[in-house]
Amino acid sequence: MKISILDDYFDTVRTLPCFAKLAPFEVTIWNDHVQDVDALAERLRATEVLVLIRERTEIRSAVLERLANLRLISQRSVYPHIDIDTCTRLGIIVSSDLHTGSPSFATAELTWGLVLAAARQIPQQMASLRAGRWQMGIGTTLRDKTFGIYGYGRIGTVVAGYARAFGMPVLVWGRRPSRDAASDDGYMVADSAEEFFSSADVVSLHMRLVDATRGIVTATDLAHMKPTGMLVNTSRAGLIEPGALVDGLRAGRPGMAAIDVFEDEPLHDTDHPLLKMENVVCTPHIGYVSREEWELQFSDIFDQINAYAGGSPINVVNPDVLDHARH
Repeated sequence: MKISILDDYFDTVRTLPCFAKLAPFEVTIWNDHVQDVDALAERLRATEVLVLIRERTEIRSAVLERLANLRLISQRSVYPHIDIDTCTRLGIIVSSDLHTGSPSFATAELTWGLVLAAARQIPQQMASLRAGRWQMGIGTTLRDKTFGIYGYGRIGTVVAGYARAFGMPVLVWGRRPSRDAASDDGYMVADSAEEFFSSADVVSLHMRLVDATRGIVTATDLAHMKPTGMLVNTSRAGLIEPGALVDGLRAGRPGMAAIDVFEDEPLHDTDHPLLKMENVVCTPHIGYVSREEWELQFSDIFDQINAYAGGSPINVVNPDVLDHARH
């Protein structure tokens, strides 16, 4: 089988131990990012199995209709970037392990790194030192501050443990099952969104982006935050109402932000307002980008390919395709 792997920016996949699982196949790895339909269709013209790295490239109908040889898309996690209905109609199987039982420790660790970096102004202090100056300001201590977690799921649970280890009371908001689980684990639960946003010194978002959560954090929510508060987002930019975070930061509520995700990715606009603000720490969606995390993810992705090659596809998200799948 001819396999194509997209968006491996640093040619990392072939260095992972799990890459050996693809030894029987012809594998092409692309290190750049291409979204243009014509270029993408030409690049993937002979591809039988397509491997995607999360949501880096959108695979929509305009591309799928031109990939006559494509039989399987194998990836991990959610799939809002794939036109599943078109895949089903064309006989293309989509396999994606949603890893419901395993949190992304890499994302949880980055979340905490961003919290520390923003609270202690680490990037700004480093920039000052490099510019030949000494200290540029004074940061804040986290201990005894209230850490708010919006979405007490797999990653939120891990982050809550980090906050507890740093001596921070944890306050949780989210759907009823999340709040119940947090209460069972001994954490405080807010009675309302307003109480949550107004009480927390740090608000960290840990939800999947689906229709029900798109824009769930509103301008009104942010306006309830403390002027000394911090908003952290390592989940998805779409969780926040468009424009609300920039407007809120300019208005002084919250007082700072730590961001790993953006509405348009990859972000190359150096004039993006979040990149211009001294009270914001930004990283380029690296939450899941660690060697250990990739080994875990691609091991699953390659297992899906081998299962398909063996005639028994797994983790199929469009099972209706199985009675007319391409061969």
